[in-house]
Formats: sequence, structure tokens, C-alpha cells
Amino acid sequence: MAGTTIDLDGIIDPHALAVDIASRWSTWNNARSGKVEEWKELRNYLYATDTRTTSNNKLPWSNSTTTPKLTQISDNLHANYFAALFPQKRWMKFEAEDAASDVKIKRDIIQSYMENKLRQSDFINTTSKLINDYIQYGNCFATVDYQRKITEYEDGDRVVNYVGPKLVRISPYDICFNPVAAEFADTPKIIRSVLTLGEVQRMAESGVNKEYMSEIFNKMLVNRSSAQGADVDSTKSQAFVADGFSNISEYYESNYVEMLTFYGDIYDTETGKFLNNRIITVVDRSYVINNEENPSWLGRDPIFHVGWRDRPDNIYSMGPLDNLVGMQYRIDHLENLKADVFDQIAYPVLKIRGDVEDFDFEPNARIYLGDEGDVGYLVPDSTALNADFQIQNLEAKMEMMAGAPREAMGIRSAGEKTAFEVSQLMTAAGRIFQHKTAHFERVFLEPILNAMLEVSRRNMDYEDVAKVLNEDTGLYFFTEITREDLKANGKIVPMGARHFAERAQRVQNLTQMYQLKLSDPTVAAHLSGKEFARLMADELGEPALFSENISVTEQMETQKVALDAQVEFEAQQEEAAEQGMEELPPVEEAPAEEPPVEEEQL
Repeated sequence: MAGTTIDLDGIIDPHALAVDIASRWSTWNNARSGKVEEWKELRNYLYATDTRTTSNNKLPWSNSTTTPKLTQISDNLHANYFAALFPQKRWMKFEAEDAASDVKIKRDIIQSYMENKLRQSDFINTTSKLINDYIQYGNCFATVDYQRKITEYEDGDRVVNYVGPKLVRISPYDICFNPVAAEFADTPKIIRSVLTLGEVQRMAESGVNKEYMSEIFNKMLVNRSSAQGADVDSTKSQAFVADGFSNISEYYESNYVEMLTFYGDIYDTETGKFLNNRIITVVDRSYVINNEENPSWLGRDPIFHVGWRDRPDNIYSMGPLDNLVGMQYRIDHLENLKADVFDQIAYPVLKIRGDVEDFDFEPNARIYLGDEGDVGYLVPDSTALNADFQIQNLEAKMEMMAGAPREAMGIRSAGEKTAFEVSQLMTAAGRIFQHKTAHFERVFLEPILNAMLEVSRRNMDYEDVAKVLNEDTGLYFFTEITREDLKANGKIVPMGARHFAERAQRVQNLTQMYQLKLSDPTVAAHLSGKEFARLMADELGEPALFSENISVTEQMETQKVALDAQVEFEAQQEEAAEQGMEELPPVEEAPAEEPPVEEEQL
């Protein structure tokens, strides 16, 4: 299969190997230069405050206003993609593949461990940045690492900041691969990163081969010192230039070190030797500081990729905004044309003929004319003021083509469309929306989650503690987790995008059935209330809502609390009454009153 290996000459020589890998980076990077320019142009529009930094800076208009339509669409897509991928607190679950792995306590422990690590490693925020890459670049790249961040103090105390798997974003600018490869998983890759000299020295001191690393580090320093201020030929300068540096001299005079990490298979054309699945690290495009077999359990590099709109015979995908830049250009063009016409109406171009003294064009100004003098103004063509319809039409087309019409994004204007038209539009847009979010989830998010679980199984060397939810009782308990607890046949499955629409429909159907149960006693006799409650709790992702006969238990608890309160109140009343009887003085009997005398007796 084409594009699965690279052919190099003299891979035994470390310097020759470093130069060959650096040359390969330059070749692959230059092959995508047109795509990079498209990314830059789109970025300029997304973050522009006016048209002076965009392609519209060449327009003849005096105004330079930009209408951030692309920015609005990007923000709407990001917000809705994120909401679909993470619709609820428990947005993923562990699905076992055999009976032994399907033991409930084991499933709960694995899921709780992953939820804990995702929260501690800021997984959601990193995924949010990757969704932005998905929208703005059309491509997002990531890898999975196992980190041990432990702070050690001079007195011997150790503070564990974080130990566990972590999702790491890779900028689309910092990864290159063979553009003719059929699949991303099969192509060799080179990842570029920039380190400080101090970070490289730390690597040299903490590495396995300290003597070799120290020698390389000293060579780097000497080479940089000799290169400072020296004339470097243009060819070599182009090969060595890094993003952020204008020339090779500036790079060498800085405190930054460019590091290229190669992943893939190598074939030595001179010796006929084939090296499978290698990791080779090059610094300053001259020195190999690492050359080993990739220890990844995947059998390849642990680098993941997903594209928004795949293209045949090209691994680089298109994004939802790529086709819209021209429309954004047109909107800005029309808006600034309108603004110029308005300005010309308010401040028209003066037409002066004959002898006219200098004057200020302002209210209450006086103009002195000679016998042949005259002052007037040129009336601008106001046709451009009718461009609003074109602008609105362009904006609607942009939204539709990006799969983000305002009706589907929750931005609905009354009276614009009939209810049927809105329903049809949302259905069509919903298919695009569901497809793109489900694609991201299936191709990218799910493999990453399972990679994080796998690196934990392989690298965990201590007992972790996690808070586990008992779905039967709805109560949490803390338990110690070992590597053996994470070993199970199954996989982590995200339950957001792919199940979002289905779940919403099921919840609606269950609600209708419950309403039917309440309204028709003949139907209620055949519907299980317990099963209904369990299904609703599962669909809503809130297992604590359901427990067998929980309502009866809660009623009994409420009745007991009320009874205890009543008993306590009565006891207080009796006690108060007894105290009152003891403290009150005896009541004296009042003298009997004589009956009134009637008038007849008088």
C-alpha cells in the first residue's frame, strides 16, 4: 500500500538520519502549503475586528467594517456540537463483552475510575478545543499520554498532583504525514514541538543514556554559538526555518529548540534493512536524541484523527466553513459599499465651478461666490442601499451549507417561515448535524476514551481511590482501585451524539405512555410503573432516580419523621402542662352571688 513507509539512505548514521527526517518534514509541509494558506485566511476572518487584516483589505471602499457571520456560525456549531456530545452528566458507559466482565460492581468501578480521571485531567476543556479544530480546520489530531505529576520537596514530602491518562491536543500546524497514503492510521507521521534549552537539558539529565544526551546537548550549544551571525545559504535556511522565526540566524540566537518526532516504518535503500514501527526524535534538525521501537500497544502510533468532510484520495479533510469564505467576502463588500453610499449622502462630493472662496463644508457655513461661481454636489447612486436582501440571502445560504441554519440552532424568527417549512428545515439540518457529531464521536472520541483506559491498565502501579455510585441504592461509596479492577473485556462507549435524537424520542414516547396510563384505567392495569421508572432513569442518565419501591420507602420515612415530630410535640405539650400545674397557685373559690330582686317582689 502506497505511503505506509519512508525510504531513507544511510539510517545507521544518526546525523544523516536526522537530516533525512527533517527533509521529509519540509517536503510534506510544503505539499500542504496551499491548505495552510486557506487556514490562515479563514482564521483572519474568524478573529478580524475589521477588513484590514482580511482579503477585503484590497476593496476600494473607505469603510472597513466586517460582519462576523463566519464567527457566529462557528460559535453556534461549537455550542451545539458540545451540547450533543455531552448532553448529561453521565455521557458514557462501559459495555462488557462477556459475563465475567459484566459483573455490576466491575462495570461501576471502571466507569467511576474513568469519570474521575476525565474530570481531574480537564478532558472536557481539551475536547472543546478539539471541537474548534473540527470546525475551523476541518481536521483535529490528538494523542493519549500517561502522566505522573508529583511535586517533591526538600524535606521528603511528596504531593501527587495527578497520575493517570490524559488527552493531549496536537495542533494541525504541528503534524505532517504522507499526503498520498490511503489511511491516516497507515501513514508515517512527524510531530513538531518547540522546547526551551532548559527543557532539553532536563531531558538529557533524566534520560536513560545520560552520557549520549549530554554530548548531543553540548554539540547543540556549540553549533548555535558558531551559527550566530553567520551567513546561511537560502536553501538551508528554508529547510531549517520554523514557525515563528523569520530566518535561521534568529532561530539559533533564541532559547528555543525545535523537536521533530517521527512515527512509522523505515526502509533503508542502501542496506535493504526494514525497521518497523519506530519512534525517532530529532532536535535542531541535526541530532537524533531517541531511536527506538514504538512501545504502543496499538501496533502503531497512538495518534488519532477525524475530519469534517472527507475527500477522496486526500487525508486532509475540509471544514464546514471552508466554502463560505467567498460569501463572507461578498457580505463585507456589500456592507462597506452601503456604508460608503450613506457617507456620500451625508457628506456629498462637492462640485465647484468658477470663482469661489475657501469655505468649510459644515452647517451655517457661508460661501462667497464670484459672478461666474457656483457650488453644488454630486448625487451618489443609492442603488447599493437595496443590498440588504442580497446580504440576508447570503447569510441564510452560509448557515444552511454549514449545517447550522438558525432554526436548527435555536435561533428562530417569528413569521419568517411557516411551521411546516421550519419543521422540514430542522429535519434536513438535523440529519447533517447528527451525522457530523456522530462521526466525531465514533471515529475520534470513542477510540480516545478506550486508549485512555488501556494506558491506565498498562501503566497503573498504585492503588487509586474513586467515588463509585451504587445504582441500586443511589448512594456513593469510596473504593480502592487496582490495575486488576480495570481489566475487563469490553469498551467505553460515549452516549451523546449518536443516541441524542433517539433518546429524546424515547423519552417523549415514555411520557406519552405515562399520560395514557394516568388517563385510562383500563390501560394502566397493563403497564408496569416500576419498569417505566427504570427506563426513564436510564434514558435521562440519572440512575439515582430509580430504586425498587423507593417511593414507598420514602413515604414510610416521611411518615416516620412526621410521627416522631408529633410524638415529640405531644410530649412537650404534656411536659409544659405539668410544669404549668405545679407553678400556678391554687384558685380561690368566688362567693356565691345573690339572685337579683324582681320588681314584683319589691
